[in-house]
Amino acid sequence: MAGVRRPEAGPAGVATTTLETVRCLVMGVLNVTPDSFSDGGRYLDPDAAVAHGLRLAGEGADVVDVGGESTRPGAEPVGAEVERERVVPVVAALAPHVRVSIDTRKAVVAEAAIEAGATLVNDVSASLWPVAAAAGVGWVAMHMQGTPPTMQEHPRYDDVVGEVRAFLAERAAEARAAGVDEVWIDPGIGFGKTAAHNLALLRALPALVAVGEPVLVGTSRKGILGALTGGAPVEDRLEASVATAVWAMTRGAAMVRVHDVAATLQAARLVGDDVDLEEAS
Repeated sequence: MAGVRRPEAGPAGVATTTLETVRCLVMGVLNVTPDSFSDGGRYLDPDAAVAHGLRLAGEGADVVDVGGESTRPGAEPVGAEVERERVVPVVAALAPHVRVSIDTRKAVVAEAAIEAGATLVNDVSASLWPVAAAAGVGWVAMHMQGTPPTMQEHPRYDDVVGEVRAFLAERAAEARAAGVDEVWIDPGIGFGKTAAHNLALLRALPALVAVGEPVLVGTSRKGILGALTGGAPVEDRLEASVATAVWAMTRGAAMVRVHDVAATLQAARLVGDDVDLEEAS
């Protein structure tokens, strides 16, 4: 699995990353929101959010992704001040213990989270590379057609793989030119795409890997998994989430974004080379 990144001990024991090959990284989802599709409201209280973030870190998450605005289909935007108040205390509490990314579309929120200790901007708008460049942090460019309130109404592409690949390659090049040293690309499964579009992108992950930047994939608990499993509810999509994460790993993904860290990390270790299967036998 060439090109994936291995966590190493950094300052104060917080994980950093290098290009050494070991296994796909696991990013744990932490939604500090009242309306996210999977766990909205469960971690809106800052103490509950910090406790869950530490639990994800304890399960082995390489990164904990903190978000204060839902981007599920149909979600309405929230104000920058509200979003900032939700995420900054949580980022500050978690940053000494685990690498933290900030999941936001707003520059002011990203800047505040970076000041609080975040070292990666997970950007569904693929527009915040100037913030990452100025702060010297990593940046994830995700593809999204439209915006969350309407993105699933009529998604259309002539060539979904070619269009997503070209968009991400262009944004990555712009970020590199601006001075961002750590760039990730994410095809945006479920963001302005039909089930057929999502499956085409998953099948074509090697074409995205060929762009030359590490690829992040997020399928965890998403609607496509409900459709593929005959209508399984959100809380009953663990097996499908792990299966699609493994699919992404075997096709070159360098990181997967998940709700269920322990199960996914176990799979990542088996797919990668953290486990010596001959010794285990």
